[in-house]
Amino acid sequence: MMKFKSKRFGIRFGFGKRTNNKGTQQDQQQKGLGNSNNNISCCNNEIKWELRPGGMLVQKRQESIGDDLISIRVSTFANFHDLSIEATSTFGELKMVLSLLTGLEPKQQRLLFKGKEREDDEYLHMVGVGEKDKVLLLEDPAFKEKKLLDRNNISASCLTIIV
Repeated sequence: MMKFKSKRFGIRFGFGKRTNNKGTQQDQQQKGLGNSNNNISCCNNEIKWELRPGGMLVQKRQESIGDDLISIRVSTFANFHDLSIEATSTFGELKMVLSLLTGLEPKQQRLLFKGKEREDDEYLHMVGVGEKDKVLLLEDPAFKEKKLLDRNNISASCLTIIV
């Protein structure tokens, strides 16, 4: 069973205060009821929309210069690299930057974030990469094996020439 409070109790303690319908001119302008130009100008603003890479239609954000750069740490087994990159970049673009730092071609790189390997066309901000996050860089095992086989073939060919 539900009990209702009386109106008198609510009014006495400030809940549901009674006001007259007219109010002052200043109150009406604050509520947007008066003949103010502010009311007209706020209605002329158009909302701009954008289509996000995931296919979602959202209200366009304010353009700001320099605020969309994030600092991330890319770790390998040997060392790590701290770098700044735009949050709207893809993992493929990150691989291009890392190829300059590590010497590994983008095809030879595998990037992992939150335990999952990320594709080249995935966007950093869509996956959740933020400021000071860590991305793991691994060398692709197929290329690693090929490099080891090439080294063994070179050393074997050198041995046959010497003998």
